[in-house]
Amino acid sequence: MSSSQIEIDTSGQFPELRRGVRQLCDRFPGAYWRRVDADRAYPVEFVQAMTAAGFLAALIPESYGGGGASMAEASVILEEVNRSGGNGAVCHAQMYIMGALLRHGSLAQRERWLPPIAAGQLRLQAFGVTEPTAGSDTSRIQTRAEREGDEYVITGQKIWTSRAQHSDLLLLLARTAAAETVSKRTDGLSLFLVDLRAAGDRELTIRPLETMINHHTTEMFFDGLRVPAANRIGEEGQGFRYILDGMNAERILISAESIGDGGWFIERSVEYANQRIVFDRPIGQNQGVQFPIAQAYANLRAADLMRWQAARLFDSDRSCGAEANMAKMLAADAAWEAANVCLQTYGGFGFAREYDVERKFREAKLYQIAPVSNHLALSYLAQHVLGLPRSY
Repeated sequence: MSSSQIEIDTSGQFPELRRGVRQLCDRFPGAYWRRVDADRAYPVEFVQAMTAAGFLAALIPESYGGGGASMAEASVILEEVNRSGGNGAVCHAQMYIMGALLRHGSLAQRERWLPPIAAGQLRLQAFGVTEPTAGSDTSRIQTRAEREGDEYVITGQKIWTSRAQHSDLLLLLARTAAAETVSKRTDGLSLFLVDLRAAGDRELTIRPLETMINHHTTEMFFDGLRVPAANRIGEEGQGFRYILDGMNAERILISAESIGDGGWFIERSVEYANQRIVFDRPIGQNQGVQFPIAQAYANLRAADLMRWQAARLFDSDRSCGAEANMAKMLAADAAWEAANVCLQTYGGFGFAREYDVERKFREAKLYQIAPVSNHLALSYLAQHVLGLPRSY
């Protein structure tokens, strides 16, 4: 069996969609992604191509000019991007951020923002939640939004807000009621759609953060940024509840990207193990090489099953918090296992940039840590599924 015939997908669904994404990705081979990575650049051409093909508007209803796709279909799009050797993280936020606007935005907001996003005239790529002093404890964020007439005045700081420099719109979570005045610590948080194009230099400062991967992440400083009250999504103080839908979508889509990464690593491992001759035999003939690849393949297929279960529950509007967390955790772990196996299989050549293994290796590690640590996913399962005492 050649590496091109290795089957990872456990669903057998959406073959035409897969072919369409693969055809687009064929235009952006490894050399393209190596150049972008080396230059620490944003892959403008790739994002434009994804937008023009309608893939980034997949989850926007057809009535607003989008694709009207399911979460399952959206996950396939990002899986195939990563399976091709690309990086879906450069544009995936537009898919999972969309849920808050779709499910909780007013009719006027949807009619104003969704058609130009679907048409590629606007980018909604940035999600401002995390803060330096709060980390994963979202209830402790301190960025304030104070009501003044028909506007809110935003003051505070965000960190790890990726793609803020490449987005027109920002989905921002801020505190509209002090933590000590609310009965539940996740109350008093409100969600806003911020037009970054209208922000002045004094009101908003965006600083890029250099990281081990080319993730285009930033820290943001708000100093009296005025946002129309009409841009608040849903009720004041209920923002945390609104972002939960987006977080489940995010976890499902991230799991699909990890499945794609794992498939890429396994294909490369098999191909190299068959071709590399040492001591007059292909290294893949040695069980010490083939067993780790086979184990990584089995674990990736198992993770894919949970990804599909989570997507089905999400698409049927059923509770999927546990499944979304498990899908993300299992897929991220499986991809990282496959990454280590691939680098070990390549040996020294795996560190050479021309093979793309080292780049993908760095990128695959991210999803065990962010957008939510796998440890927090385990804590969620322990408390909400198994009934163990709350640990955080």
